[in-house]
Amino acid sequence: MGYFRENIEKAEGYVPGFQPRDTDIIKLNTNENPYPPSPRAMQALAEIRPEQLRRYPDPLADAFRCAAAEINGLAPENVLCCNGGDELLNMALRCFCDETRPVAYPVPTYSLYPVLARLQDCPTIEIPFDEEFNLPAKLASTGAALTIVCNPNAPSGTVVGTEELAALADELTGVLLIDEAYVDFAGRSCVSLVRSFDNVIILRSMSKGYSLAGLRFGYAMAQPDLIRGMMKAKDSYNVDAVAIAVATAALRDRQYYVENIEKVCAERAELTEQLRGLGLTVRDSQTNFILVTFAEPSAAFVHEQLAARKIFVRYWPLPGLEDKLRISIGTPQQNRMLLEAAKEILSLRE
Repeated sequence: MGYFRENIEKAEGYVPGFQPRDTDIIKLNTNENPYPPSPRAMQALAEIRPEQLRRYPDPLADAFRCAAAEINGLAPENVLCCNGGDELLNMALRCFCDETRPVAYPVPTYSLYPVLARLQDCPTIEIPFDEEFNLPAKLASTGAALTIVCNPNAPSGTVVGTEELAALADELTGVLLIDEAYVDFAGRSCVSLVRSFDNVIILRSMSKGYSLAGLRFGYAMAQPDLIRGMMKAKDSYNVDAVAIAVATAALRDRQYYVENIEKVCAERAELTEQLRGLGLTVRDSQTNFILVTFAEPSAAFVHEQLAARKIFVRYWPLPGLEDKLRISIGTPQQNRMLLEAAKEILSLRE
C-alpha cells in the first residue's frame, strides 16, 4: 500500500517464543522463572487502591529507583525504569543510532537486537563469537555508536569477565550497553563499571530472577548524564502504577529472591549432569537455561518430538545453532519429565 517507511515495509518483526494456550504442558522455551513471584509482590498487588489507577503513575518510578539504587550501591539518579528490558534496548537504539551511526554486537546473541536496528534504520556490525564464546577482539574497533554485549549471553549461557568488559569500555568511542537480563543466575555483575565509565549502561530485567515476566519491568543503570539523555526518549509514563508497586516489593524481598535463585541454580546443575549422562553436550551455563547440542537424532527432530509430548523448548534453524536446543530450567518435576522424554526420543530414528 506504500504507507510504511521502506525499512518498516521490508523488516521482519521479532518472533517471540511460542506461547501455547494449553495449561497441560511443560513450558521450557521462553526462560520464565518456574517459581512464583515474591509473596510481598503479591501482597503489593492485592493492596493496589482505586486511586492509584485513577491517577497517572509517577513518571520516574522513584520508589523503584530508590530501591534499585540502594541494592546496587548507586544513587537514584543512576537508575532509569522501563517497560521491560526490551524498551530500554529500543530507547538506546533511538538515542545513539541512525543511518550513519551503527550498532555492534557479538553473535549469536539475543535476536531482538537486529530487529530493533532495522526499525531504527541503522547499520548492524555483527562480530562472531569463537566456539568458546570468548569476547571478540574486533568488537573494540568497529567504530559503532552503540555496542551491546549480552552478559550472560543468550543463548549460550556464557559470561564475559568484568575486567574484559572494562577494557572494552575503555577502548570504545561509543556507548557500551551490557545486557544483564540473566545476571541474577550468574553470581556476579558489571554494575561497578557504572562508577568508573561515563559510556557504560547496565540493563536489568525483573522477568527472570524475580518471576515477573508478565509484569514487564526492567531498568537501566548508568551515570546521570546518560540517564538524563535517555529519559528524553522514553514515553511520558512508561511504567504503570501497578508495575511500580509490585516490582519494588519484589526487589526489596531479598530473602525470597536468594532462595528462588538457589533453587533454579541447583536444578540447572542437576539437569546439566543428567543430560550429559545421556551422552549429550551441554555447555556450562550462568543463566536459567542451558544450551544442548544434538547430533543423532537432530535438534530439529528432538524439538518436534518434545512438542508432540507437550514439552516446549527453543530451537533456531540458524548457523551455529541448528544443532542445538535451548532449554529453560523448570521445576524438579518438569525437569524429570523432560529427561524421561529425552531418553525415549534419543532411542528413535528420524
